Amino acid sequence: MTVTLDSREKQPSLNDVKVHNVPVVRATAENFKEYGSIVTDYAAEEVEIKVWPAQGWRKVDANTGDEGGITEGPFEMFRQGDMMCAENHAVGGHYTTGWFGDPAEADVNSNRTDYDRIYVREANYHPDGGQVFYPREGQPFMALLALPGDDIKPEDFTAFYCDGSFGVQIKSDIWHQPPFSVNNKMVFDDKQGAVHACISVDFIEEFETYVSFEVKAPL
Repeated sequence: MTVTLDSREKQPSLNDVKVHNVPVVRATAENFKEYGSIVTDYAAEEVEIKVWPAQGWRKVDANTGDEGGITEGPFEMFRQGDMMCAENHAVGGHYTTGWFGDPAEADVNSNRTDYDRIYVREANYHPDGGQVFYPREGQPFMALLALPGDDIKPEDFTAFYCDGSFGVQIKSDIWHQPPFSVNNKMVFDDKQGAVHACISVDFIEEFETYVSFEVKAPL
């Protein structure tokens, strides 16, 4: 689940739950197109905004339901001991997005040197619009994604390795986590729908499983 940086909640041990290892592929315009788009010009990229869905049989009036606009700001990803953390300045969010090593033993003050594999227990999607992530310094990153559908399962996910020469726009309704930095720390330019509705899945609660992948380029 997404937790604040101040959280000290004990996570389940790898010895007590299952682990699903997600395949890692190198992102290309072709294999990424169902999930979103490759972005080479952050300023020119328009955020996808969806019309708010009708609640009954009456239609949403024309030219309404998509007027919330966008919000943007730096999106920082950084390692903090045994954890991968995020700070989204566009929406004021602070998150722990994954753990290196056994999450039950995670220590924010550890001197860990092995960051090759991460364990994740949550993903979410935004029904109101897309989200653009563009690496400021050309650093590589990983995007953990799955196609739309509320009957989501751990095996539906793919981890896309992005080499840092481009950013991505993740479509509305696409399951995701914030992109994971391959290095110690990185900053994205981020813009997204200002409504920022989130629908989440907790892999531990629903499947007693951590989703895991290697945080590096595929062979």
